[in-house]
Amino acid sequence: MRTGIENTELRIVLKCVAAVLLLFQTAHTYAQNHEWEQYLYQLGELEDLESTIWESSFNLLCDLEENPVNINTTTREQLEQLPFLTAKDVEDISEYIYMHGPMKSLGELAMIRDLDYYKRRLLFYFTYAGEMPQKGFPELKNILKYGKHDIIGTVKIPFYKRKGDREGYLGYQYKHSIRYDFTYGDYVRFGLIGAQDAGEPFFAGKNNMGYDFYSFYFVLKKLGRIKTLALGRYRVRFGMGLVVNNNFGFGKLSSLTTLGRGGSNIRAHSSRSDGNYFQGAAATVNVAEGLDVSGFVSLRKFDATLNKDGNTIATILTSGYHRTETEMEKKNNSSHTVAGGNIDYRYKGFHVGITGVYATLDKELKPKTEAVYRRHYAHGKDFYNIGINYGYTGHRLSVNGETATGGCNAVATINSLSYSLTDNLDLMALQRFYSYRYYSLFAESFSEGGAVQNESGIYVGAGWRPMPGLSVMAYTDFAYFAWPKYQASGSSRSFDNLLQATYAKGEWNFTARYRLKMRERDNDSKTGMTFKNEHRGRLSATYNSGVWHIKTQADIAFTQYKGDSFGWMVAQNASLDLGKMLDASVMLGYFDTDDYNSRVYSYERGMLYSFSMPSYFGNGVRLALVANSNFTDGITITAKIGFTKYFDRDKIGSGYQEINNSSATDLELQMRLRI
Repeated sequence: MRTGIENTELRIVLKCVAAVLLLFQTAHTYAQNHEWEQYLYQLGELEDLESTIWESSFNLLCDLEENPVNINTTTREQLEQLPFLTAKDVEDISEYIYMHGPMKSLGELAMIRDLDYYKRRLLFYFTYAGEMPQKGFPELKNILKYGKHDIIGTVKIPFYKRKGDREGYLGYQYKHSIRYDFTYGDYVRFGLIGAQDAGEPFFAGKNNMGYDFYSFYFVLKKLGRIKTLALGRYRVRFGMGLVVNNNFGFGKLSSLTTLGRGGSNIRAHSSRSDGNYFQGAAATVNVAEGLDVSGFVSLRKFDATLNKDGNTIATILTSGYHRTETEMEKKNNSSHTVAGGNIDYRYKGFHVGITGVYATLDKELKPKTEAVYRRHYAHGKDFYNIGINYGYTGHRLSVNGETATGGCNAVATINSLSYSLTDNLDLMALQRFYSYRYYSLFAESFSEGGAVQNESGIYVGAGWRPMPGLSVMAYTDFAYFAWPKYQASGSSRSFDNLLQATYAKGEWNFTARYRLKMRERDNDSKTGMTFKNEHRGRLSATYNSGVWHIKTQADIAFTQYKGDSFGWMVAQNASLDLGKMLDASVMLGYFDTDDYNSRVYSYERGMLYSFSMPSYFGNGVRLALVANSNFTDGITITAKIGFTKYFDRDKIGSGYQEINNSSATDLELQMRLRI
């Protein structure tokens, strides 16, 4: 019986592959190589890839790629959103345009000595060199006439049923979304998103308005002294994120790449994520030269797990799943009102700012504190936080920091110092102290423990370019947790060390990476601490001739904690681009791990606005094939077929997500209309 099921699934895969290849042969092709996605993957670490802020960061870069900014008119805030630019890079680009006038082409970036080849190449995805527009905000008739409309529809079709699809889930097994976006240059953006996860009801039950989740946004920029005005759903970030940051963030390697700079900005919530956003209005106004004032107000409902009394909140939820009766009961069962602002002043490389946020919930936040590690979680009904951020950016020296407090009557501070010792050697040190009693509902910043609370540490990193084409990055990070954490009954420590080397020559690129992470955990008898040691390594080789793009990658993982766990994966990616005739991309990987502790990740190309970085554990293979075609100048069709086969099990997943088979096949389709 099992063989028959597997043969049926194999036939489905082969038919889908044939259909995808036919799609290439019958239409003009449109390749989206997404080199920046590979860059993002190289910066990713295990904890980063599993965090919700990582998805937000990916969506931000998708937005920037789809709506590139004119480098001749871009603001400092817009450049600071690019994760590969340091504060010095931003200043160098701005200074070049000020000294030499508008760029005629992005080729002029080569004239900026300290901007390396890789950064210049990535800038081509997110910026363009356009003409200097006439001063003043464009007329409404020109906005309506020349604005661009973008409509994207996406659906994911599984060729299997989960346990919840048969019993438990309120909706069908298909995941789909619709996105409409209107833009006019750097000035106007308006959009609407509807999204549905597999298992959620559609035009049924409590979702009688259609999709389970909607996002709507309207953003104006450069309207006189108004630098940014956002209405609807939006995200904000001020300073280094100790008070508020639901915008974006990356991991420790990215901190080294950007040399620890902070940033302040407001942007649309244009992702399908059902958490970490505000709803209302936000604006940044330039009051005087160098002085910006920002303010925002938000009123929105959110999901929460309530305590047995039904009047207090045990946990604030951000997953956005509403597939079962229990999950649906938690949908929008609580609300908050938030108001805040920031004052930012800059003068000759120096900057200082102050941020304040006040939030009130309709129900008291009362987490369960029976477990000692939850004793100091955020609690109460009214919250306020205030922070001061400061810094200096010079030719070689950059200093950034923020110190915050609030109604918790505790302090959090983070400070970084980076110095370009030579044109080829950058050094960075970062210190943070987050009291175990400090909390902010909307904080997100550099941390080892995953929260701006109960952590102090020192991070030291270096970036070295000893010769053309060779780049070496390394860091070591020590963290101390004064209060008990999950799986650690007392004070604990962690040590994180990474070394990565990348060499590029001609059409070839080679990367080698090793990471050792040591975290203290309870021993078996919970009478003391023992280290959980994680070793992870990666080797990759990439060949790119313009027609062929081939990448071979090998990953290993070895964990020592209450027993040893070893895993490895070899993945082969290949793309063939023959222009209008053919463009195909395939990924094939084999993995073998002892258990979840030695799980491995592999990047694979996905749909637009969809970052595909699945994890694998056990023994099996993964196959993914992607096709992207332009049927006309305004219509793009994307298709992806993914197939995963396990050799060590008869079932995949658990609970309602359980698949009664050893293999799973998904088909994703996306249609994009641009007018």
